[in-house]
Amino acid sequence: MEEFIMARLVECIPNFSCSKEKDEATYNALVEAAKSVPGCTLFDAQTDGNHNRCVFTLIGSPEAIEEVAFQLTKVATERIDMNHHKGEHKRMGATDVIPLVPQSKDVTVEECVEMSKRLGQRIWDELKVPSFLYEDSATRPERRNLATCRKGEFEGMPEKLLQPEWAPDFGERKIHPTAGIVAIGARMPLVAFNVNLATSDVEIAKKIAKVIRGSSGGFRSCKAMGFMMEDRGIAQVSMNMVNYEDTPLYVTYEMVKALAERYGTYVVDCEIVGLTPAKALVDCAEFYLKARDFDCHKQVMEYHLLDICLLYTSPSPRDTR
Repeated sequence: MEEFIMARLVECIPNFSCSKEKDEATYNALVEAAKSVPGCTLFDAQTDGNHNRCVFTLIGSPEAIEEVAFQLTKVATERIDMNHHKGEHKRMGATDVIPLVPQSKDVTVEECVEMSKRLGQRIWDELKVPSFLYEDSATRPERRNLATCRKGEFEGMPEKLLQPEWAPDFGERKIHPTAGIVAIGARMPLVAFNVNLATSDVEIAKKIAKVIRGSSGGFRSCKAMGFMMEDRGIAQVSMNMVNYEDTPLYVTYEMVKALAERYGTYVVDCEIVGLTPAKALVDCAEFYLKARDFDCHKQVMEYHLLDICLLYTSPSPRDTR
């Protein structure tokens, strides 16, 4: 006989301060490292030359994810010199942030918190890169917010670490001379959602971002900034939706759209960066289609197929000879 066992899965979405457009050799080295550890899969790799940043999405067993996160950090530390890094996105390290997200029912946030602590200790012991624990791993309330941890960026971090309340969770009160400092933490899934505007006036994007982000009194689960997309000559409202159920994508999209019209422009297109939970997009479809009494977990075929795909067979103890 056979019994079905649910695979234990963790998602890791490390962000690195390099891009294929600006440093293809380093980007390729990171991709190779991401594929080097058995038991995890590189699902997606996004690169942005304007931000000079790349974002990987890996899924695997807790043990494999912990190992691949370290190996990627090692490659980034060896190859990226933050003293020469330029890009639109705020950053404080070669490996800027390592989020850990539980992706199966038997992996808890608490387990991911312990993973983040072991990873932070190992990165310091072997690479001498200090780290902050953030989100659910945070050791102080102000460290839950990644933007607060990152404030000052690479250039201002040496002075920040000397402040009494900003000692790294792992490591000494000084950054790695070329790799800076990294944030590591367990969190729930977020959606990286960008809305591009038909204007070259980046101040419009910045004004809209200020209205919608939670820290300025906007949507509680929205983090937003305004950027200039140099390659397209247009402004972008770049958002991290840290709880897409609390603040759905269509809510922020409609607000950005309305504010853009107020400033005499309009939405050109949108971007989803990296992987996103299906429900975040299904919620948008449900809203715009005005679907009544819709239940995605019961009515979307892929949800049922996923339940089957996440299972693997294992000999039953009763059949062991």
